[in-house]
Amino acid sequence: MPSTDVDHSSLPTTAPPAAPAPRGRRANPWLTLLAVAFGLFMVQLDASVVAIANPEIGRSLHASTADLQWVTNSYLLALAASLILGGKLGDRFGRRTFYLVGVAGFVVASVAIGLSGSITGVIAFRAVQGFFGGLLMPNTLGLLRSAFPPRKFGMAVGIWAMVSAVSTALGPIVGGLLVEHVSWESVFFINAPIGIVALAVSAAVLPLSRNATDRHRFDVAGVVLLAAGLLAVVFGVVKGETWGWTSAGTLGSIVGGLLVLAVFGRYETRVEHPLLPMRLFRVRALTVGTIITALNFFVLLGVIFFVMLYLQNVRGLTPVEAGVRTLPLSLASLVASPLGAALTQRFGARGTMPAGMVLQAASMFGMLAWDTGSPYATMWPPFVALGLGVGMVLAASSDAIVGQAPVRDGGVAGGLQATALQIGGALGTSVLISLISGRVGATLAGELTAAGVPDRMADGLGEARDAVAMGVAPVSDGMSGQLRAAVVEGSGQAFMNGVHTALTVTGTLCVLGAVLAAVGLRGTGPARH
Repeated sequence: MPSTDVDHSSLPTTAPPAAPAPRGRRANPWLTLLAVAFGLFMVQLDASVVAIANPEIGRSLHASTADLQWVTNSYLLALAASLILGGKLGDRFGRRTFYLVGVAGFVVASVAIGLSGSITGVIAFRAVQGFFGGLLMPNTLGLLRSAFPPRKFGMAVGIWAMVSAVSTALGPIVGGLLVEHVSWESVFFINAPIGIVALAVSAAVLPLSRNATDRHRFDVAGVVLLAAGLLAVVFGVVKGETWGWTSAGTLGSIVGGLLVLAVFGRYETRVEHPLLPMRLFRVRALTVGTIITALNFFVLLGVIFFVMLYLQNVRGLTPVEAGVRTLPLSLASLVASPLGAALTQRFGARGTMPAGMVLQAASMFGMLAWDTGSPYATMWPPFVALGLGVGMVLAASSDAIVGQAPVRDGGVAGGLQATALQIGGALGTSVLISLISGRVGATLAGELTAAGVPDRMADGLGEARDAVAMGVAPVSDGMSGQLRAAVVEGSGQAFMNGVHTALTVTGTLCVLGAVLAAVGLRGTGPARH
């Protein structure tokens, strides 16, 4: 793993007493990896299949657009507020215990969503699902950090990253199949068999893993401050597109949340046993890795969101057909994560992380060639580059964050990474939708007129920019065939204008991320053992 100059003045000078060495299958770190992979796959798959199910949920439960936003937002808010807490609880009271509690709670909440029968129930149980996901996710990395020796941890993280990336990318395919051929409820019910297998395997093979010396008072004030700050920031982010990014509500929520987080950071430097030790951020690789993790999922989740809109609403593909078109992304992710881990182990995160961000930048700029009728030959190369880039960065940043943290803080470091990942994903979706919507609003009337729609009608259809920003043309049954074709053409072009703006911004951020990783990780190198 990369070596970094660290101020060890506030780190423990002696290692905590080791727990009795496990024997048999509980001593096998690869079985630990197998066990946590089931829970990780379940949570990451759920995150992306829900996006496919949302339209059918709306039709079935007569939900408004605002209701459907809360199906996602309630989950994100609960998850963001509980990730670092889940890691800390695992470090102190047992990573195996809280991983199992997280899996069991996630499964029960998933089944409850499918049985709820109302949009209110779906939203409420999605929040419960997010809370238990917050207990589960950070302890997957905490368990790996304590189970694997340093020389093998990088490869374990590569496989962890592969499972995460592939399950996220497979979501549209699995979700499309379930929604088309079973029901929207099935996208939640599928978590039950996966979770049951995860519980059975985990109970059989996971070793006990906790910090034997942690008998101090729990940092309740830190929990409250961190949860409040993260809730406010994420709430402002997810509502920014609806309220407007410069509105008082959005700015008040985000700025207020950042102020609370600043108070939290100050408080954590003064408390004897902090929830999130600020000394971790003295490790430059960990700090840079956290930022790049957020950017990595900003790109992945934001791009997947508008790519699915493009394939389904602009190109007219079914959910399954759209999911199959993105298969190169999944396959590239499958290769990229272990490759990224091997490269990180050999050359250090400073080599792998910038290379992954450059691949993502190439993907974004390659997508600028897309239009409303692009052949598939122009689509799959950017998908491959994106999958390779995301997988490589995820493996390198996981090593930089969790691999550079002390073993005793493995769960907290895992929670930090998972929090960055979720906030980055929320920002990606919200910010890119806002960019697309803004560009659509500025160009829709002009594109409709250029396509042959009369000026007066084009001005009137400009009010439908929200639908066009989702790739939907505002046509009606009363329009002639020629007029419908003109509206579809103009709307599609306006949508692509928005997509090109989002891609330009995202590609630029990827370039900046590559520079940050190269400069910020200066002085680090491959692991020395």
